[in-house]
Amino acid sequence: MDEELEITVAGVSYRVSELSAEAQEQVANLRFVELQMTELSSKLAVFQTARNAYQAALQNLLPRTTQ
Repeated sequence: MDEELEITVAGVSYRVSELSAEAQEQVANLRFVELQMTELSSKLAVFQTARNAYQAALQNLLPRTTQ
């Protein structure tokens, strides 16, 4: 499978191979940053889950109060 990589900017699609070297470099930069953002989002989800678990564990350890 030899699919041509395309990028869409402002509603217009471009074949990356037909872009200038400078434009291709910016495409690579965008892809890198988007990958990093995806990884950070995944890590954030893990951290939020851990925080919720720690909070629940703490609540179970605290003395019960009557209100």
